[in-house]
Amino acid sequence: MAYERTDCGTGAAGGAEPGASDSLRTFGAFVQALREHAGLSREEFGTLVGFSKHTVASVEQGRRMPDPDFVEGGEPHLGNTGALRAAAPHLSRKAGLASWFRQWARLEAQAATLWTYECRVIPGLLQTERYARAVTESVPPVKDEEQVAKQVGARLERQRLFARKPPIAISFIIEQALIERGTGGPDVTRELLDSLLERSLQYNVELQIMPSYQPDHAGFDGPLMLLESPDNKWFGYAEGQRGGMLISDPKEVSIMLQRYARLRSQALTSEDSRSLLKRMRGAL
Repeated sequence: MAYERTDCGTGAAGGAEPGASDSLRTFGAFVQALREHAGLSREEFGTLVGFSKHTVASVEQGRRMPDPDFVEGGEPHLGNTGALRAAAPHLSRKAGLASWFRQWARLEAQAATLWTYECRVIPGLLQTERYARAVTESVPPVKDEEQVAKQVGARLERQRLFARKPPIAISFIIEQALIERGTGGPDVTRELLDSLLERSLQYNVELQIMPSYQPDHAGFDGPLMLLESPDNKWFGYAEGQRGGMLISDPKEVSIMLQRYARLRSQALTSEDSRSLLKRMRGAL
């Protein structure tokens, strides 16, 4: 299928309502049943796999995405059937990620390479907690505190990707105007700039700023995301106000790859981007 339309978003803007994560609850119930069949308490099982009993409880209750070490460590003590390994790649993230984005999030969790261009809002993977909250609270419909906390929490949980092993190569291109907008106020923007500068130093991250003045611009059709799977297949993702689209047709993905390559050449270099971020930080 060249295009697969879904029904929510990247968690960048947080406007769509999240759905329940049935897969996490099912996986958790499965782990609990196997653990009890093995005659292990949560504390005993946690000791065996190197996690606290509270983490085990969170996984079993469907509130937490299991770490790869949890899955691998659990297999020998829960029958060694390979069932946990087989189920883990199909898990969607916890409630808080909009339902249309979850298929992409599953691919993202296993990706070898991830590229993101954004012209609307700082990408979810780069948002600080306060920035994420400001964005989530700004976009209608009005949300109560529980909804805001779930969406912000899910967005921040995705950032575990930065420390994943094996590491993932990540590239971001973001518009200068997104920082200049001042979302959340000066304090939030200062914190965001500090975070961007820190991320830009990470060995597997490339961060480029698209300057405000750039007459020749390959991103006029809007934001785009690209990823390379472990078997070296490329996928694209694009979204609008209330829907997203996973793109797998090689010809269409090729067009997106060409556009991203052009955007990279038009944006500031990583070094110049850091210099700009430092100047913006000093001006606040």
